[in-house]
Amino acid sequence: MPDPTTLKFYADNAAVYVKHAKHATPQLAGFLARLPPGGRVLELGTGNGRDAAAMLAAGFAVTPSDASPELAAEARARLGCPVRIMAFHELDDSEAYYGVWANACLLHAPRAELTGDLSLIHRALRPGGLLTASFKAGQGEGRDQFGRYYNYPDRATLQGHLLAAAQWASLDISESDGSGYDNRPTRWLWASARKAAP
Repeated sequence: MPDPTTLKFYADNAAVYVKHAKHATPQLAGFLARLPPGGRVLELGTGNGRDAAAMLAAGFAVTPSDASPELAAEARARLGCPVRIMAFHELDDSEAYYGVWANACLLHAPRAELTGDLSLIHRALRPGGLLTASFKAGQGEGRDQFGRYYNYPDRATLQGHLLAAAQWASLDISESDGSGYDNRPTRWLWASARKAAP
């Protein structure tokens, strides 16, 4: 279940939050290059819709989603298309997507629920489908200065959740330095996992 305090932050700050990052995430191009052209993609945590906009412009069939109705409304206004209001545990699709893009959103999933959420994502992917997700690295769950909940995994913990969730044909976790809405230096973990093909 989504953390109520985190959802309240996004409800109260949606109009400001969506102005934070205006350009598509740099890693998005590499994700899309590994998908069939025009393939169906589920975006979790669409936020301000910037990455969904880039995917639509590249010709992909995107289903944007967010657990925050307020952020979903902002993204819908930007994209001109429906945005699914959905928490991770509500994902009920089966073999529907060539890719799932989860940039800076699964990091809000309660640690006790992360493995289950990843299992649902695995089920939603078509055979051979690709998940790419990013997390703020850390040593255990906690909150930032805005009160938002984070699961803050280290590399081994994140890998453990992914392997417990499903059997992947391939799994890679890379690291990079960056920042976020808080403008603080952040170590990011980027997980890329491919569902086995028949």
